Order: sequence, then C-alpha cells, then structure tokens
Amino acid sequence: MTEPGKTRTGRRETRTVPPAASGCALEAIGAAAYVVDEQGRILLVNSAAERLLGRPAGELLGQDAHDLLHRGPQGQRLPATRCSMRRAFHAGRAAQADEDWFLHADGSVLAVSWLISPYTLDRGEGGTLVVFHTPEPDIGARPQHSAELLTELERLALLAETTTQLTSTLEVDETLRRLVTLVVPRLADWVVIDLITERDEVWRTAVVQADGDVLTHHEDLQGPMPPVPEQSPMPLSRALRGVASTLAGPETYHGPPDSGIAVEQRRLFDVTGIHSAAIAPIRTAREVLGALTLGRAQKAGNYTDADLPLVEDIARRAGLALDNARLYQRQRKVAETMQNHLLPQMPQVPGLQMTVRYLPAPDGSHVGGDWYDAFTLSDGATGLVIGDVVGHDLEAAAGMAQLRNMLRAYAWSQEEPPSRIVERLDEAMMPITDVTMATLVMARVVRDGGGDWVLSWTNAGHPPPLLVTRDGLASYLTDGHGLLLGTGVGATRPDAAVTLPPGSTLLLYTDGLVEARGQTLDDGLDTLRQQAAALAHRSLESFTDELLRRVHPPGLDDVALLAVRIPL
Repeated sequence: MTEPGKTRTGRRETRTVPPAASGCALEAIGAAAYVVDEQGRILLVNSAAERLLGRPAGELLGQDAHDLLHRGPQGQRLPATRCSMRRAFHAGRAAQADEDWFLHADGSVLAVSWLISPYTLDRGEGGTLVVFHTPEPDIGARPQHSAELLTELERLALLAETTTQLTSTLEVDETLRRLVTLVVPRLADWVVIDLITERDEVWRTAVVQADGDVLTHHEDLQGPMPPVPEQSPMPLSRALRGVASTLAGPETYHGPPDSGIAVEQRRLFDVTGIHSAAIAPIRTAREVLGALTLGRAQKAGNYTDADLPLVEDIARRAGLALDNARLYQRQRKVAETMQNHLLPQMPQVPGLQMTVRYLPAPDGSHVGGDWYDAFTLSDGATGLVIGDVVGHDLEAAAGMAQLRNMLRAYAWSQEEPPSRIVERLDEAMMPITDVTMATLVMARVVRDGGGDWVLSWTNAGHPPPLLVTRDGLASYLTDGHGLLLGTGVGATRPDAAVTLPPGSTLLLYTDGLVEARGQTLDDGLDTLRQQAAALAHRSLESFTDELLRRVHPPGLDDVALLAVRIPL
C-alpha cells in the first residue's frame, strides 16, 4: 500500500473503447467513476459518482474536475502544482492514492481513494478514467483469506480494467486472451475456461499457467469435454448449469466420479498440481456460456468464500463480453453469406482478363453497399459497374442488390450509351427502391473494327477510374462525371470514351480504397496512382493483391475493386 497522500505510478497501456460502450462501461464498474478529456474537463460520469458527490451529471459534465472537486483536508482549494492526481494526469500515467479529498455538493469534504488510468475514447481522442470511493474504516487486520491481498481500491480497479478491456473487442478469441491476462498472475497461477458451444457441447477452450509474467498454454489439457450432468453436485458441473460459484480442491474429485466431467477435473488437478480453485459460471441473463476456474498451485494460501464475489464479478463481465462477441460473429456470418450471394461471378470474355476483390468493413454488420458487376450485353459488349450505396449494414446491401439488378435489366434491354442507362436508373431509384443515395461508374468495353479495345463510361459521383499503361503511366479518367444518384435534379448525364492501350490495366474501385483518417481524398488518390504505376508490370492477380496491401487503410471502410487487363 502507498502512504497517505502519496501515489505510485507506472506506465499503462491505453485502452480504446467504442463510443457506444463508454457509458455502459462506466456503469458496469461498480464504483464511482468519471472520464476527463485532455484538458481535464469531465466528459462522462456514472450514477455512482453522482450519488457520492451529491451532484447530478449536469453539474459535472464540462467542468474542470480539479477546480470543481479537488480540495485539501480542510476544504481549502488545492493548487494544481500540489495535486498528485493532476501531476499524474499531465504525465499520462496510471496512478493511485489511498487518501485524498473531494468536495461534496453540500460543501463538506469527502475522504476518497482514487485510481486514474489512460482511457482512449471514440476517434482516438485521449482521456483519463478516474475511479474513486470512500475508504472503509480500518477496524482491524484484514482476514488472511487470500495470498494475493487486494485493497478495496485494487479490487475496484481490477473490475474497471476488466470492463474496459472486455467491452472494447467483439472477437471471441481476443476476449478470452484478455480475460486470461486479467486474472493471471494477479489472482491465480492457473486459469481454465470452459465454454458451452451453440450445440450445447462443452469445450475446454483455455488452460493457461502463469510463471511470473510468462504465460504457457497447455493444449494437451484443452479440447472437448463430456456432457454436463443434470443433477451432479460437483463444482464445475454446477457452474456449467449456472447454479452457483464454488470452491474446489484435489480432494473434491478424489471420490468415485459421478460423470465424465468429474474424471476430467480429477485429471486437471493431478496434472497441474492445483491445490485450491475458485469456479464461477460465465453467464448472461439468458443463458450459461461456460465456467471460469482460477487455480493456485505455486501460490500460497487457499481461496475462501470471501474471494468468490470478485471471481463472480469477473466471470459476469466476461459473460456479457462473450455474448456480445458471439452475437456479432453470428451477424457477421449471415452478412458474409449474404454478400457472397449478392456479388456476382465474372464472365469469361475472350481476350480480356478480369479480377475482383471485396473487403468488408470490420464494424457494423461486416457487409455494406459497395459492389462490382461485369456482364455481357445484348450487343456483345461487356458491361462494367462499380458502385456504392450509402450505409454499412444489411439494409445497404439489400439496396445494393436492388440497384444492381435494375441496372442489369436496363443495360440488357436498352441498347443505349451508359449515360442514358444510368439516367433511367436514377429516375426509377426513388419510387422503386429503398435506396436514398448512391454513386457508381457504368462502362462498356468493346472491340472495334480495327482491333482496338474502346471504353465508354459515365460517372455518377463516384471516384474516377484509373488507367495504367504497361509502361507505368497512370492517369485518372475524369471525364464523363455527373451528379450522384438520388439528388432528384434530373440533369442530362455525360458520356466519355477512350481507347485502351494494349497491356494496360483499368481499375474501378470504391472510396474505401482511397479514404483514410488524417489524409485528404487527393492524398489517397495520389497514393493509389503512384502504387498502381509501380505495379504495372505484375500479373493482374498479383497487381490487385499487392495494390490492396499497399494502399487499403486497415479497419475503416469496405472496398470493392474491379481490375481489367487489356491484351497485348
């Protein structure tokens, strides 16, 4: 423990929390907490802090936390230079103090213990999380129920860290990895995670040993488990049924086994040397997802009933995070299946090479309104389309499918230039579809009587096609540009045409390839042109893959790309 009024500091990893999760994360901490921005103004506050300070959120938000709250022991204003929290805040470090004073709304002074930690908000904005509580009076020595004694502040800090860590990812494997690092070696030197699959089968997903800061995964102890017995009183079986958290030791499983799970548990204790374990269900309000086991082999002391509430709180937070991750993955799987059915296969056009790529956005439903299309027209020409419907969800994907099918029908039935076909589509979009706004490029590629390949196109508010010669000259096709779809203006759309040089590559793409935070669209277009020119000599497949690797900003938007190579 630190001395009163002192802090201990250490560099901590900054955690990123999605905006939708920030407020919920503060409420889930279970202690008074608020978040300040880089100037020290309060951005978020939970209800526990409102109650403890006697102030509604409206009196806290936007205020300088130091000026409003920090006081000396007699209630005197505290200069910022003498405030230990302020110094740690400006240094960007985690810190804590066991004795400090905050001003209550009624003018009294509260004795508080606090912990601060870097906390990154939406769009990379830096902030600081402050967790505080009123210390309990020292009524004697604390019971020696745990070899790893945690102060009340440390327990609250662990729960706060658990909440922020587990709610800031939607990947099941990453959630489990973070859960492991949260509990070992801090609370145990072994952690075991058993999960119930969607088919109600039990899978021992993780068995991890901590030797100091080195974590070792024991895959020989992982794998499928026997079914959960309905009536077994044994600790793990009860936890997997969601009945209760329980303590266990080697002696628990030394008797005749009542199930296959009991046999596996006995093997676990024998192999690991665990002498004391705390087992808690991982569950949500709807269902049991598994069980969390913390075990001590090298650590001294046994778990007691006093340790179970903390293990239960950690397991409960893990259950919420895993449930969210599973729901997200199910939604993503549905979205990916839908996307695969919506995006077409490329036609075989003698003489032309074509390749396509689609990279879904990492967030939302993992599906969006970007699309590509290529098809043979009634006059023998090849139609090419790249488009983007506003949105990044299943509704955008459904709208994309509507536009694609309508455009195909118009292009096949009407032997007209691309501009007139897109005009027809724009006229019909509002009354027939649910799409409010979209961009696209529609093009025709045809071989003329002299053997040259000619491209004609119209552009409805979309990034311009890029033409790269085999010698590495790259230029954007900026002609034929008109308004995006859905404006209701009804203006006549232009066409443009160009002869495609032998061996050249035509690139149609969506804006996700050239848009990135921190750079202008012109910067993105310049980068694409430069990188495409440098890759002109490569095969079409290699050209496309390497171009995506070099240019695509990770983790931002979905990307559709259609590349066509003209024969020599």
